[in-house]
Amino acid sequence: IQIPVQARLGLKYNFGIIPCMDEKIARVLDRLGRESQEEKSRKRSVSPGDRMLAITEDTGRFLNMLLYGNRFANVLEVGTSAGYSTIWMAEAVYRNGGRVTTIEHNPSKVQRARKNFEEAGISNVEVLVGGAPDVLRQLKGMFDFAFIDADKENVVEYFDRALDLIRPGGMILVDNMLYPKKYRGTMDGLRRHIRSKDGVRTVTVPIGNGEELTLKV
Repeated sequence: IQIPVQARLGLKYNFGIIPCMDEKIARVLDRLGRESQEEKSRKRSVSPGDRMLAITEDTGRFLNMLLYGNRFANVLEVGTSAGYSTIWMAEAVYRNGGRVTTIEHNPSKVQRARKNFEEAGISNVEVLVGGAPDVLRQLKGMFDFAFIDADKENVVEYFDRALDLIRPGGMILVDNMLYPKKYRGTMDGLRRHIRSKDGVRTVTVPIGNGEELTLKV
């Protein structure tokens, strides 16, 4: 059965998972989701450094509902890529009067993401260009939520810095806890690291590629 894109995304209808989403935003998310799948299946030819390596659609919906339901406003993202996850989050926090601060080191991905934000009509995003370790060390302020989806070599450092920047009651979500399998050892190490800490509650959620959801108490 072919389900029309309007029905799948809830555009102008009242029976989608996110029925009140702006049509421009929904169309950009739908396009990026398809492009991501085409890249993963090698139907779309992209140089290794420019691949989206995006979250799954169900992870995007989970992020969107998590942020909106908790009325989080000030969000930090480590790893913008083409802006797919950023748009899912920006749409949610816009409703709460908030914004997303996102970090990306690849100039071509920054350019691509900014074009996607413009096409979606998203204006509540600040892109910080540079290596995540350096940017995170310089970053100040207090955030409600952090999403980490960047290189795995530094994921423990990213988590610890994000934990410092998150207010009590805030949350951190880390992608790729279960898949791809090549990262399993590294992410298992992160899980043990998180669970050794005082002042947090954490759970692995089997959505998409596996998400570690941590509450700072």
